[in-house]
Amino acid sequence: MSRNRVALRASELYAPTLKEDPAEAEVPSHRLLLRAGMIRKVAAGIYTFLPLAWRSIRKIEQIVREEMDSIGSQELMLPIVQPAELWHESGRWDLYGPELARLKDRAGRDFCLGPTHEEIITTLVRNEVRSYRDLPLSLYQINMKFRDEMRPRYGLLRGREFIMKDAYSFHATQESLQEHYEDQARAYGRICDRLGLEYRPVEADSGQIGGKVTTEFMALADNGEAELVYCDCGWAANVEAAETVIRRVPTTTQPRDIEKVHTPRLHTIAELAEAFGVAEHDTVKTMAAKTPDGRLVYLCVPGDRELNPLKADRAVPGLELLDEDDFKRFDIPKGSLGPVKPPAGALVVADVSLKGEVAWAVGANENDYHYFGAMPGRDFQIEQWGDIVLAALGDGCPECGGDLKGARGIEVSQVFQLGTRYSESMGATFTAEDGTEQPFIMGCYGVGITRSLAAVIEQHNDENGILWPMSVAPIQVAVVPLSVGDDVVYPIADRIWNALADAGIETIIDDRDDRAGVKFADADLIGYPLQVVVGKKGVANGIVEVKSRMTGVRLEVPIEQAAVHVAQMVEAELLALR
Repeated sequence: MSRNRVALRASELYAPTLKEDPAEAEVPSHRLLLRAGMIRKVAAGIYTFLPLAWRSIRKIEQIVREEMDSIGSQELMLPIVQPAELWHESGRWDLYGPELARLKDRAGRDFCLGPTHEEIITTLVRNEVRSYRDLPLSLYQINMKFRDEMRPRYGLLRGREFIMKDAYSFHATQESLQEHYEDQARAYGRICDRLGLEYRPVEADSGQIGGKVTTEFMALADNGEAELVYCDCGWAANVEAAETVIRRVPTTTQPRDIEKVHTPRLHTIAELAEAFGVAEHDTVKTMAAKTPDGRLVYLCVPGDRELNPLKADRAVPGLELLDEDDFKRFDIPKGSLGPVKPPAGALVVADVSLKGEVAWAVGANENDYHYFGAMPGRDFQIEQWGDIVLAALGDGCPECGGDLKGARGIEVSQVFQLGTRYSESMGATFTAEDGTEQPFIMGCYGVGITRSLAAVIEQHNDENGILWPMSVAPIQVAVVPLSVGDDVVYPIADRIWNALADAGIETIIDDRDDRAGVKFADADLIGYPLQVVVGKKGVANGIVEVKSRMTGVRLEVPIEQAAVHVAQMVEAELLALR
């Protein structure tokens, strides 16, 4: 229930709704936030939040604050503008890439707009916390972030400027970090529950944040950018991080002679397989990359699978796929690559699922030629084996062996175990119980506030507008009088509106002198969870109609009981999300 009396008038509300879908909007959340008068675009990936959206954002923030406070994390505020020297200390100034917005002050000193705050928080704690007795320590903020995304899209789902909750924890032992990591993960699950989100915690890749242990919380959505795989046993992972268990039954089980075959105009694995009557999974495709020191790397994967660049980078740190200039520099063909007679000094890496293949169909490192019957150990050598392919539907679950299923999701939050990634590089140490100086063991934990707003709408909408869960609705109840300025309908609507506000219910009265159809359309578009419709016919019979936006159920309620009944409905919906 709201502690403040919230009684708004539609005639005074700044929510310029739109009748038509904006051409720029590609997904439901973007379209509906624009149409419902909740956001307006300033530049690519940068938006102004109008009053209704801001009310919902504040509610999401409050839910996050309550859950963070419940596990002992303390709120602070860190600066958005960060000095470059801290990022040089961590080693991320050059590694982060063009998403890091760099700027200079009037004295020519380098700064950046913070996309995240590991450097700032590590500096703060290293200057203040000196003893194991002061640990563990968990701090969080809710702040604006900026990442100069190359392709901002989908409204708030992939913006450049966005609101985020980020927490950072400092520990003396790995056991302490693990305990707080689990507390944060449980809190993140509760946050998703309270937002009314259908979600899955999934194994993930830590990306530019660093660390080795991380879990993403994915809100399931058809328009989600992330692909995930999951099993009925409960295991789930982002496809980029999922361990791959490929069920392969090699069709060639006996040695055969190697044969070099002319394959003109066959530019894809599918074309090669069709031309020679073999299955795509019985071929091997090879991609070329380079290490930071310039060594050529050949990456071999089954012909029917895709290389996972993140896994390849873990197998060979710093790996980068070749561009057009690289192919010329290494003097290798862009097509028909293979592990037989690679250029001198090349590292050949193959996916572990190929270990059972006796004879490979591979490129011959010569345009328009392939080898059939190439045997590892006889015709070529694999220097390194690794899991380097993307997981796919039908693969085996790494936990139980069951079949993997697929879904799409929106990453709304993520927890990381950073270890000593930042404390070691930035010299952040404490005095341990045995008197030695030790680096802090760290964790970080992020919730996308504005992305969560969009995710809620992606899951909760219909052809008429938004279906807000009560916990994050900008206004809980709309009172809709079908006539205004009369002495029959409007006075009763006004009385119910004030009674709801007095009871702590956030309510708005549509006091505009507009047609009923306009009022109903706006109420559905904005998505007020409960609508109290007051009309002449109902008043003559001593009743009003109460409509649930989420379910579409309509109830006839006696006028004198309307405010109490609606207040109870609001409370029941809020309790259901706790």
